[in-house]
Amino acid sequence: MRTLLIAFALLVAAGAAYGADAGPVAAPPPRPQPPGASQVTAQMRYNEGEAFAREQKWPFAESAYTEATKLKADFPEAWNGLGHARKMQRKFPEALTAYQEALRLKPDFPQALEYLGETYVEMGKTDEARATLAKLQPLDAALAERLSQVIDGKKSAGTW
Repeated sequence: MRTLLIAFALLVAAGAAYGADAGPVAAPPPRPQPPGASQVTAQMRYNEGEAFAREQKWPFAESAYTEATKLKADFPEAWNGLGHARKMQRKFPEALTAYQEALRLKPDFPQALEYLGETYVEMGKTDEARATLAKLQPLDAALAERLSQVIDGKKSAGTW
């Protein structure tokens, strides 16, 4: 029994440690649920959103990310994914709101900053994009270069 408890604790710790940045997030081990209760977790819906995003099925990605944020409001990666799905549908004000929430939860989130900057460019708000670039530069040089190229018109947003 003690061995089983230790193994379970290790599984929980491993699941909690994963997901510190953008990308797939491991779902925690299932907990016993009352009959009829849903087993859907925020991580599951986030991972579905990531799959839809890879397929460029933006409305489906938006729906999955939205549900992930409802299941776990303090999930910056899900908010970032939601912003990206909205940006790709040209829902710029809604995208800004999602990126701002991701950055409120995780202020030094390079991917959210880069996407936020791209959204500002798409909206014609170059000054805001440059201010975002200044925040991004010390965090991630490669993403800062991408955003810089979008700001300078050398690349278009979403061509990465």
